[in-house]
Amino acid sequence: MLLSPIFFASPEGESVFNHLLDRFQAADDSCRQSVAEILEAVKNRKNEAVVAYGRTFDAPNLTAAQLQVSSRELQQAYEQVDAEFLDTLGKAIERIQSFHEREMEDSWLQTREDGTIVGRLVRPVDSAGLYVPGGKGGSTPLVSSVLMNGIPAGIAGVSQRVMVTPPGEDGSVSPHLLVAAQEIGITEIYKAGSAWAIAALAYGTETIPRVDVIVGPGNQYVTEAKRQVSGMVRIDMIAGPSEVLIVADETAKAANVAADMLAQAEHDPLALAILITTDERLAKDVPVELERQLPLLSRQQIARTALVDRGVILIASDIEEAIEAANSIAIEHLELMIQDPWSQLPHIRHAGAIFLGNNSPEAAGDYFAGPNHVLPTMGTAKFASALGVETFLKKSSIISYSAAALAADGEHIMRLARLEGLGAHANSVAVRLGE
Repeated sequence: MLLSPIFFASPEGESVFNHLLDRFQAADDSCRQSVAEILEAVKNRKNEAVVAYGRTFDAPNLTAAQLQVSSRELQQAYEQVDAEFLDTLGKAIERIQSFHEREMEDSWLQTREDGTIVGRLVRPVDSAGLYVPGGKGGSTPLVSSVLMNGIPAGIAGVSQRVMVTPPGEDGSVSPHLLVAAQEIGITEIYKAGSAWAIAALAYGTETIPRVDVIVGPGNQYVTEAKRQVSGMVRIDMIAGPSEVLIVADETAKAANVAADMLAQAEHDPLALAILITTDERLAKDVPVELERQLPLLSRQQIARTALVDRGVILIASDIEEAIEAANSIAIEHLELMIQDPWSQLPHIRHAGAIFLGNNSPEAAGDYFAGPNHVLPTMGTAKFASALGVETFLKKSSIISYSAAALAADGEHIMRLARLEGLGAHANSVAVRLGE
């Protein structure tokens, strides 16, 4: 059997639960030095380094002149996708656009009777870089990554959105990615992958522009590169393996639970799929369903490894215990397959995304529902949020004093400045008040 149910209130259950609470992992140390060397090479040698790495790992005949996807390639992409794809793409864009438009923040001002005006000015960053993984050499194009990262940046008003993605061996980029990008207004696309693509976005090259924000998923080299350039540019987050936690009662269907656990497990051998249920029968039926459905998957070996190494089925005494455990685990994807999921929503404090009811598979959120699928992992949902429009916005404070207002506040300002030992601060007020 792939997984054996464990009672929450048992020594083994307590051990498993504590392990889940302590699952945060820093970036993989094994590639840290290699990534640092790649970043330094691109910083100093620019296009030359990007092309050299691209030739070694992606497209053997890549040249600097081919780094940017040409207008001809963009046009030809439409000839290589079918009408059904365009139909689905259009509907997905509409859903994601509509949802994220609600996230846009407004500037505001606050005026006081003494003439003081304070407020916040909300402005987009000038440029954003979108990293899109190659997806098995382009055979499984990650269209959803283009949409989930590019659409919020567009809504924020970012004037320059740059996409980078590794080329195939023949130097081409998936037409599905090129069409998806164009449909959301992105036409500046470059053929670069892994850590050297992140370096190019962070430092700029003769061809690839330097940007202010870098977003998008990737392998350990991409993740480590983003970590190392963070601070010089903004990044979306340091993401760990994808994860799902399903809270289920006796009304849940074992086939649905197993299917959603497998959907998460097929991502990566390190993916985390958890079931916490109040129903012992369901806890026994789900492993049977996992065994039945697993052979039907194209990525069954990946899913099997993830389930064997990291999968968990816990039996809780009641829904309250299950929900409290879910809050402590702070999972990326939380599914509530229970009789009345809406009644428990007010009790959820920590989760990247919440899926309510038996008809809300996590896959709907990945592709089509509208909310963003770039979510905090490894317990960081306790303090972090999904990627959104705000990722591409910055806020500036506004302060305007009248002479009367400064006279009224001056003594207080000077008192605090002198207390901190900053005489020049105090004097900058005093000279205006004629003291």
